[in-house]
Amino acid sequence: MTFRYPVLVRWSDIDSYDHVNNVRYFDYLQEARIAFLAQMVGTTGDYFAQFPCVLASQTVDYLRPILLRHPPYDVDVWVDAVGSTSYTLGSRIVDRTGGTEDVYAKAQSVLVAVDGETHAKRQLSDTEREALVRHVSAT
Repeated sequence: MTFRYPVLVRWSDIDSYDHVNNVRYFDYLQEARIAFLAQMVGTTGDYFAQFPCVLASQTVDYLRPILLRHPPYDVDVWVDAVGSTSYTLGSRIVDRTGGTEDVYAKAQSVLVAVDGETHAKRQLSDTEREALVRHVSAT
C-alpha cells in the first residue's frame, strides 16, 4: 500500500539556480513520512510519542530538479521491509500533472525503534509491527 502526500514548493525552497535546493528534498520526505506514520497506526496524537523511533539512515537519488510551481508534487511513501527493531520506508517525489508520472527523486529511510526515556534500541511493539506489515508494498 502506497501513501500519497502532496507538497507545495515554497519560495524559500528555491536556490540561486531557480530550482528546489537539494536539502529541501529531505524536508518534503520528512513531512510525508510523518503523515504516513501517523495515518498508518490511526493516531490523532503524536506517533513518535507512542512509538519512539529515530531516523538512522536516509539515501536520496536525485533524478531531476524540482521547480517552483503552484500544483503540488506528490510524495509517495510505503514500507519496504520490517525487522525486529527497525523498518525501511521507500519513497519518491512525483509529478502527476498532465497525465504523466515523472519521478523527481527516490529515497530509502531506515528508522530504528527506541525507548522514549533511555533512547536505547528496542523491539518493535506488536502494534507497530502489525501496522507496518500491513503497509508493505511491492512498489
